[in-house]
Order: sequence, then structure tokens, then C-alpha cells
Amino acid sequence: MSEKNVFILLTNTDSVLTKLIKLYTKKPYNHSSIAFDSDLSEVYSFGRKTARNPFIGGFVKEDVTAGLFKQADCAIYSFTVTEVQFQRMNHYLQTFKTQKHVYRYNFIGLFGVIFNKPITRTKAFFCSQFVASILEECDILHFEKPLSLITPADLQEVCTFQLVYEGKLMDYHNQHKTKKFRIQLPFIPV
Repeated sequence: MSEKNVFILLTNTDSVLTKLIKLYTKKPYNHSSIAFDSDLSEVYSFGRKTARNPFIGGFVKEDVTAGLFKQADCAIYSFTVTEVQFQRMNHYLQTFKTQKHVYRYNFIGLFGVIFNKPITRTKAFFCSQFVASILEECDILHFEKPLSLITPADLQEVCTFQLVYEGKLMDYHNQHKTKKFRIQLPFIPV
């Protein structure tokens, strides 16, 4: 049975909303996403739908080379799943992709985190709640507290995740492109 790597991306974009959240959490990363490739071209989360307005949010496919991510600090974690788990994750994700217009950002749930009171809303998630729901729904990881209380810091503390990179997100992206480019160059004898 083949295995695949999946990635958890934790970021600090230094946006106004992130700075407000950071005042409360005192943690370096306050946004989480899940990626299905090391290139980070398939990255999903719950966040802003438009760059200029943090209050219009929902399910998003993130472009980690643009917008707020250009200057973001990050930590990238990897974990291995079976082919069956990978297919489950993709199937679960497909629901969000096909119905993304009905999903909203769970702003109210953030207050639940602050007061340690789970607030679960139908078709509404915040970033780490979404990532945790994929992991739990697909039998990859089970959390000891309600998913609506999971934070990016909780994801960072999962002992089965392997840290693969920490630093500027753009540096990771550029290093990854350079490695790929070097590998794909044909050998030309001199």
C-alpha cells in the first residue's frame, strides 16, 4: 500500500486581524492551512475571500505566492497517510470545493476559543477548525478537545507531524522551485 505526504502550513501574515489574534494568543502563527503537495500549489483553508476585506471569509484555495502571503513567516509540517486516507481527505475536501458558496468563516467561533466554550455552527469554520475537521473526519488524528477549540498552536504541537521548514514562506517557495529546476535539468556533457 502506497503512502503520501500531506502538509500543514502555519503562517503569520502580519495583517491587522492576525496582529489582533496574536495579541490574545501570544503565538507566532495564527493561521493554518492544509496542503496536498510539497509545492504548496494545493493549499486549502478558511480565510478571506477578498484580499482587502477580512470580514468576508469562507472556504478558500490559497495562493501562497501572492497577497498577504508574500511577506508571511511560516512553519510547514509534514505527515504521512495511506492511499485510503488520502482518498478520504480528497473526497471530504471535494464537498467543500463543490459547495464553497454555502460555507462561511466562523467568526463567532473565535470568541468560543477565547472563552474556552465550543461554538459549532453549521457550514462555518475558522482555519484550524477546518484543518482539524479534515484530520478527524478522515481518521488520521483524533483530538481530545472539541474541533471548534483547536488552534494553530494545537496543530503545531501534534507529535506525529514533522517540521520540514520554518522561515519566510517565499523563501521556501523559491528554494523548492530551485530544487525542482535543478533536478529537471538534463545532463549535458562538457
